[in-house]
Amino acid sequence: MYAPERQQEILRLARDGGRVDVVSLAEQFQVTAETIRRDLKALDRAGLVQRVHGGAIPAGRLDFEPDLAEREGTAADQKDRIAQAALAELPADGTIVLDAGTTIARLAAAIPLEAALTAVTHSLPIAARLADHPGIQLHLVGGRVRHRTRAAVDAWALRAYGEIRADVLFVAANGFSVDRGLTTPDLAEAAVKRAAVAAARRVVLLADSSKHGQEHFARFGDLTDVDLLITDSGLSVEDALTIERKGTEVLRVPGTDPAGGSAEGGSTAAGSTVGGSTEGRKDRS
Repeated sequence: MYAPERQQEILRLARDGGRVDVVSLAEQFQVTAETIRRDLKALDRAGLVQRVHGGAIPAGRLDFEPDLAEREGTAADQKDRIAQAALAELPADGTIVLDAGTTIARLAAAIPLEAALTAVTHSLPIAARLADHPGIQLHLVGGRVRHRTRAAVDAWALRAYGEIRADVLFVAANGFSVDRGLTTPDLAEAAVKRAAVAAARRVVLLADSSKHGQEHFARFGDLTDVDLLITDSGLSVEDALTIERKGTEVLRVPGTDPAGGSAEGGSTAAGSTVGGSTEGRKDRS
């Protein structure tokens, strides 16, 4: 089967089923996962599908949201490396806010036992991971719990974040780009993320490169609201430099490229922000 024929069939499957995944398509068409990723990229560029974690959905479905179990197993190596790099951003004896997200859950699990922190989160899974940590004073934000993400939302959560100030927020996004900003599928969750951003002096976005260029229904900020983006080396140097020119530092963590094979890493090309370090650059006091 030629590539255009395969892509047409992939598009039909996506429209009929609401989504397609790379592994199943590779098995069905007896090609490599990388071939399917190229097909999905071509369809995405044509505006026919939107790539999401592990596959694609028909174009226009900005409200699609994978469940927690599905996201937990996606880009696991990249998420682990991003979480390890984020440990360097923990403030000594400071206060952190941990947004709901599988990469941030990995960060929570990796916090050293000797760390002394005050941690605030609206994520039930993250709170459960931190509850027994001997050096963490844990504050769990309440509210209506969304089944899909196990995150508290709505008025109680918004009120709680309106009453605190934190040194660092570790935030997640389903999509990010210079043009479209930070997006997520759910309006209520976007509102909580927005409140958490407003409560923090420094904002660190943890997002693997597959989320770059993705756009979802609810927007909760601009990339300029982010002091530091920690991602994997699947984000090109050119894209990283474009982001840095807007004022956000980018750390590309070395490791396995999500598209397959090994990849180089580093902060953009060399390690520093265009124009110098961003720490303390944005006045959030």
